[in-house]
Amino acid sequence: MAYHSILFAASLVGSVLSHGFDRSPQAETGSVDYSQFVNPLIGSEGPIPGQAFGGGDIFVGGAVPFGVVKVGIDTYEQNLSLSTINGGYTPRGLVTGVSMMHESGTGGAPKYGIVSQMPLITIEAPVNILDNTTYWQNRTGNDTARVGYFSTRLENGVTISLSGARHSGIMQYQYPSGEKHVLVDVSHYLPAYGSYNSQSFLGGEIELQDDGRQYTGYGQYGGGFGEGAPMRVYFCGEFEEVPNQARTWRARNTDPYQRQHVFSNEPYGMPTYGNSSEQSGFLLDRVGAVFSWSNTSASNSVTSKVGISFISAEKACTFKDSEIRSWNINDTVQAAVDEWNNDVFSKVQVPLGTSQNQTNVILMYSSLYFMHLMPSDRTGENPLWQSEEPYWDDFYTAWDIFRNTVSLYHLLQPTYYEGMIRALIDIWRYEGYMPDGRSGNYNGLTQGGSNADNILADAYVKSLKGSINWTAGYQAMVKDAEVVPYNTFSILDLTGSVKEGRGALYDWIPLGYLSADGSARSLSRSVEYALNDFALYQVAQGEAPDDAQKYLNRSAQWQNNWSHNATSVNTTPSFTGFLAPRLQNGMFNLSDYNPALCGGCEWDSISYEATPFEYSFVVPHDLETLIDFMGGAAAFEGRLDYVFMPNTSQQNLGANGAGINTIINIGNEPDFATPYLYNYLNKQHKSVERSRALANQYYHNSNNGVPGNSDAGAINSWLIWQMLGIYPIVTQPVYLLESPWFSDINMTINNNATLRIVAHDLDNNDSHYVQSVKINGQVWNKNWFEHADIMVNGGTIEFFMGSNQTIWETGNVPPSPGHGGKPNANGTYAMAETIGVKKLRRRDLGF
Repeated sequence: MAYHSILFAASLVGSVLSHGFDRSPQAETGSVDYSQFVNPLIGSEGPIPGQAFGGGDIFVGGAVPFGVVKVGIDTYEQNLSLSTINGGYTPRGLVTGVSMMHESGTGGAPKYGIVSQMPLITIEAPVNILDNTTYWQNRTGNDTARVGYFSTRLENGVTISLSGARHSGIMQYQYPSGEKHVLVDVSHYLPAYGSYNSQSFLGGEIELQDDGRQYTGYGQYGGGFGEGAPMRVYFCGEFEEVPNQARTWRARNTDPYQRQHVFSNEPYGMPTYGNSSEQSGFLLDRVGAVFSWSNTSASNSVTSKVGISFISAEKACTFKDSEIRSWNINDTVQAAVDEWNNDVFSKVQVPLGTSQNQTNVILMYSSLYFMHLMPSDRTGENPLWQSEEPYWDDFYTAWDIFRNTVSLYHLLQPTYYEGMIRALIDIWRYEGYMPDGRSGNYNGLTQGGSNADNILADAYVKSLKGSINWTAGYQAMVKDAEVVPYNTFSILDLTGSVKEGRGALYDWIPLGYLSADGSARSLSRSVEYALNDFALYQVAQGEAPDDAQKYLNRSAQWQNNWSHNATSVNTTPSFTGFLAPRLQNGMFNLSDYNPALCGGCEWDSISYEATPFEYSFVVPHDLETLIDFMGGAAAFEGRLDYVFMPNTSQQNLGANGAGINTIINIGNEPDFATPYLYNYLNKQHKSVERSRALANQYYHNSNNGVPGNSDAGAINSWLIWQMLGIYPIVTQPVYLLESPWFSDINMTINNNATLRIVAHDLDNNDSHYVQSVKINGQVWNKNWFEHADIMVNGGTIEFFMGSNQTIWETGNVPPSPGHGGKPNANGTYAMAETIGVKKLRRRDLGF
């Protein structure tokens, strides 16, 4: 493809001309269809060919940026040991329907897969419309996936094509000659077989109008990830052609779900057909409809449009009619492509010529695509309370996206991002807590700390204002920091709430640490609570200065879970000083303790989705103290080197670490910043070496193209920062300088400012080490910069590249603004060390 160019603003032209860069990457905004560089199937498989297990768990289908609707197929994998259907799509799973709502890149129990249709060529025996095992379908040939479009061919000869708008979707079914039926099953959802928090159908209604050409109604659903409360979704469907026959049906609910009056595990019965409407009342019967067209019809195609709403069926109809005005599916596809190009892709322009590595171009735009699928902008669609504030859902979860995704939103999507933050605050205002995880209009699950605090702090220190009420925002953060949330006694963790807030404040406040005998995930939540309190410190400096020192001190309480006597096990060399389990009586429990193991890294483990060895690096607000605790710069560097060595991993993480044999696991969020910590030693070249090696090893333009769950685009966001050559330090207005993957990057930031990233003499195969840097034409001797330096009004970052691993930075290392904190005296470092390991063992406490 030809190289596209555009002249820069006059203030920048002189700088770039002096180095021979007189043209920017693209011509006019909108002149390039960047969607052609997106591969929507990256992450659809894991390391086992044809299986989704260990892959990205991504959504594949029709969607617009942050859309409420994500229309795609739902599948079922018969090998339950490898079953992964979180996004609906799996490479070889049996198709059970086409539904309007999905998540993307998520682990845990599936959510949504609701408001469905299924094209059938018969509804006679052996097909039973109540039992999808009688009509589910293999696929033949290759699926087709593009931005805004998906198509697949079923074994019964039906070809499904679909596209999506913000609250609506369009589906086209091409049948072989013969019967044509569309099943609408209001009770359809993505199941989680063998899981306590599978979804459930909790009643609904369907009504036919216009001789069966249109149908409206609602479904109610509960459960799924987040242990969700009941949620009602209204729908409005329409067919282009009036069916020859349309019948509603109802039948007993056969879902074997606990604590409901009529659910049954009896065999499937048969439906009772009605005429124009069915409603599921107190008995929670399943309801739906079947639409049929004559096999003598001139056309073998059936086209349908469906809108959804959380407010009313009338509003769902309005969305359907206003967002999808044409029956030509290509019109909806083109509208989606235009929106993606204008609102997302064109904001990061890279050279597209044949001299560029086309794989890198595809990885860049595909990553931008995946990080914009979630959360969902449901402004105007809040069914729970009346408010003038924006409303967002599907934060799935803040634990995933706070580390680097929201920092990209801040630069690329400041208006959307402001709306997200206002929504988080509004949820606190009406529900009592900001969410960490939220889907289906319900807070939950909270995997670690109260990480909405980190999101707010990151925006605050970078001066995001707009219409955000920061006084209320700080009050919401204080609620997280001071009030123990109601314990919902989830099976995941009985020790404290996993719904919202910080469920282990009963330890954190009086003890100054999280105890292993009182709190699940005590070590991982220790460092996360510390960062949460640092977030409060950052905002308190402006909003409540009298509180600032208190939260700065509490941000140092991770030190109280640090044992200077804990040593690594089965490592060469041995390392001393780690986060370690500490008991409520103040003593460390080091008997048989191995920081490279976590007991599964699950909800009831000592650490979550990473081992204590990994979490011992996760103190972004106070690297100065951390380096000292690990024995100084040389010892810190040696330990950092070790985690990248092959075959050092001692913990089997299953799908979260499939194919990874190092201690560092870039497929899990706690390790995102670890490859960049060499910057704190003024050895930036090693950060470049380590992070590039990870990116090249685990990111590919292939179905198995990401290391584990996409996690709502968090995994993809990490790669974008890697390709830009910078990395954000969350809750601080600080970015680390690394090494860009493109010779010229033109970004639109802060709505209308331009950031230019230029890499002179770049050769991605060899000359990707930084030799020197200029920012806005000034020689830069630090391997970091602050947000105000260039991210507000724009400017240029120039990297001068070469093949030598050069220590080019002579300035100060990146800051450690949490270094002045003094931890709670009840759990101080001195007290911890006076209670020695030998004393604990002499008491023979049996641990």
